[in-house]
Amino acid sequence: MKPLLRILHVEDVPSIQVVTRIALEKLGGFEVLSCASAQEALQQAPGFKPDMILLDVMLPQISGIELLRQLASLVDLQQTPVVLLTGQPDDPADPEELQRLGVRKVLHKPFDPLQLATRLNEIWNAEHE
Repeated sequence: MKPLLRILHVEDVPSIQVVTRIALEKLGGFEVLSCASAQEALQQAPGFKPDMILLDVMLPQISGIELLRQLASLVDLQQTPVVLLTGQPDDPADPEELQRLGVRKVLHKPFDPLQLATRLNEIWNAEHE
């Protein structure tokens, strides 16, 4: 099984972006590309070739769901698991659409940064069993 190595993280709140990046790099040993906007993610995702995408649902200008729709033409979302982060109590879209867009899990904020790398590895391992 191929290990989880590269994570594209899209988050517009600087403090959450920093905490998440530190948790994933230092605790998980991952290579993380942090993008503060959907536009930045669209520009950088194809060259980065992420193994997984960790995506905030509430982004400025376009939503995380709309970003996924646009990323689908640049990244194979069926082979690149997507994990959504949301502060909303309900799922951000229709479950069938989320599945079609490659979403494997929805995690709710606030999340435990000490457990984030473990959670992402669990999602990855379940995908590749």
